[in-house]
Amino acid sequence: MFLDIYKRGQGKYTRLCSAFTAAIIVGLGCLQLYKELEASLNLSNKTTMWIATMVPVGLFIILALLIFWLSNKHKVADFMIAAESEMKKVSWSSRQEIAVSTLIVIVVVIIMAILLGFSDLSFQIFFNWLFG
Repeated sequence: MFLDIYKRGQGKYTRLCSAFTAAIIVGLGCLQLYKELEASLNLSNKTTMWIATMVPVGLFIILALLIFWLSNKHKVADFMIAAESEMKKVSWSSRQEIAVSTLIVIVVVIIMAILLGFSDLSFQIFFNWLFG
C-alpha cells in the first residue's frame, strides 16, 4: 500500500532527517514559486491570487507525497537503514582530539599561506628586477 511504512522502526532517524531536509528544500522552492507568481500576476483579481497561492501549495503536497513514497521505497529504505546501522558502529573522536586536530590544521594552513605569500612576493620582486 502507498501509506505503509517499510520496515517500521528501522532507520527511523535517517529517514526522518532525510525526509525533513527534502521537505525544507521543497518548501523553499514553493515559496520562491509563490513569490515569482505573485510578482508576475496581477493580484488585484481574487482568482489570480487564488492561483498564485494554490499552485505552490498543490506542488508542495504532490512533492511531499513523492518524498514519503521515496523514503519508503524498498531500495532507498534499505540503504538508509544500512547507513544508520553503520553510523552506530563508527568510533567517534573525543572532543579534545577534534580540538587539537583542528588547531593543527589551522596552524598548518596559516604557515602555508605565509610561505606561499613570501614565495609569491619573492618571485614578483625577482621578475620585476629581471624585466623591469
